Amino acid sequence: MRTVSQYLKDLKFESGIMISAMLGEGNELTGHALRKPKSKDKNWIRRILGPKTPAYSFSIDPRDEPGTHALGELRDRGINFAADALAQSADHVESFFRILKSEIGFYIACLNLRRKLISMGETLCFPVPFAQGALTFEFSGLYNVCLSLFSGKKSVGNNVRANGKNLAIITGVNEGGKSTFLRSVGIAQLMMQAGMFVPAEQFSADIRSGIFTHYRRKEDRDMSSGKFDEELKRMNTIVDRIQPHSLIFFNESFASTNEREGSEIARQIVSALLESGAKVFFVTHLYTFAAQFSGKANTSTIMLRAERWQDGTRTFRIVEGAPSQRSHGEDLFYKVFGAEKEPGAE
Repeated sequence: MRTVSQYLKDLKFESGIMISAMLGEGNELTGHALRKPKSKDKNWIRRILGPKTPAYSFSIDPRDEPGTHALGELRDRGINFAADALAQSADHVESFFRILKSEIGFYIACLNLRRKLISMGETLCFPVPFAQGALTFEFSGLYNVCLSLFSGKKSVGNNVRANGKNLAIITGVNEGGKSTFLRSVGIAQLMMQAGMFVPAEQFSADIRSGIFTHYRRKEDRDMSSGKFDEELKRMNTIVDRIQPHSLIFFNESFASTNEREGSEIARQIVSALLESGAKVFFVTHLYTFAAQFSGKANTSTIMLRAERWQDGTRTFRIVEGAPSQRSHGEDLFYKVFGAEKEPGAE
């Protein structure tokens, strides 16, 4: 800062401006260059009695407007390069502090988030990242941080060990926490790759080159295209941008068509993504699709299911389990309308 302050003081040219130039064609001045003025000797005796360098000078009358204008142009041409360099330096310094402000703001936000979650009694940990292609994915007590913040209370955590797996298929009951689990995994991956803590007791995963989502959307109000057509268009956009070692989340995709066609399309797309080196998490009610991967007993696939007790209670936990042909939608009917189940009904 002392050096910068000295430079700025010198650039005020309090002792005048020293410029050199050469004579060009037609005696036009060329090669203007700003020179650093010679520092004054602090010893005043040497300044007075020392040898003098011969100099030739002339003065311009204060009323000589053309001469003053010509001298101003000469001055501007001499300091032009220094002015450009100073302007660029100022832009770089300003840009540096602007970026620094944003980065500090990010870390302040992280501290505020940590303080808020701790006050709610939630657990946090620093994740253990692994290199791309390591196929590492393991956590305990992972919860959806957004759900905790919006609800103002602790969320249910999940434990999964899926090292060596590149495909996770999540099935099970409606309103059982499948979509919430999917979001919790995606948010944790983002937080880890941003250098943040993770909302879990323990979390480790490999770094991914990109994170993509393909979620079910509501019907197009403009009716410009069908729902299934819209899903395929979004999938096409993802394929154009995907790279090896990407991470893709599907939430009930391709369910807008019939079971057989949707399952076949999902199978082909997921198979192609896995061959490209991607990791896939797929929440689905397409039993045929889920059963195809479950039946192959693929060591690189993990089957997860939303937990449900015999009385229909949802624990909102995700556990390992084979896909079920039923989504138990009647549980919600009984819950909403207060009806009682028939004896022996499941």
